[in-house]
Amino acid sequence: MTRRLIACGLLVLASVTACGTRTPENAAQTLPTASSTSSSTPSSTDPSAAPPSDNPGAAGQDVKRCDSTTLKGEVAPTDAGAGNRYGRFIVTNSGTVPCTLNGYSGFQLENASGVVPTKLERKADPGPSQMTLAPGGKAAANLHWNVVPAGGEPVEGPCQPEPSKASAIPPNETAPLSVPWTLGPVCSGGRIEISAFYAA
Repeated sequence: MTRRLIACGLLVLASVTACGTRTPENAAQTLPTASSTSSSTPSSTDPSAAPPSDNPGAAGQDVKRCDSTTLKGEVAPTDAGAGNRYGRFIVTNSGTVPCTLNGYSGFQLENASGVVPTKLERKADPGPSQMTLAPGGKAAANLHWNVVPAGGEPVEGPCQPEPSKASAIPPNETAPLSVPWTLGPVCSGGRIEISAFYAA
């Protein structure tokens, strides 16, 4: 009887010891899977993608087109000969921020009575080119006209009404700026050749 009790006690003790050794092993196997799960979700991917989209986006969108509220204009003569006249229509960015300019200007001669006949013809050289005018920056467009009467224009006196200013619309805009014109009448029905703007 005593031997049976001792044998049973030894069996119980052996089973408890065996169960105790399994529990730490199971716990040790659980820990690596938890740590491997946390390391497999890198959070560095999202932050690294965000900064590149922030930096380039803001800079390109801020520069607006040059318009009549920021541009100041003048017409400066450059050459004359054999009835031909040449000049440059010069605009200056009078604003406090840069603006872009690309293309041809509108150009309508005027005087105190209203519009003066103007036939504007675009020249391909130089052609349109994108540029950014810093505050105080300048761009110019070449002008060419003649002072020789043509067709039914009078040969004595002015061939056309004499302009005192021009209404010039910047490229891709609708509101004009006023530019003084002190270079006399434009013959051939007010025909003026104009180039696209270029950096001056």
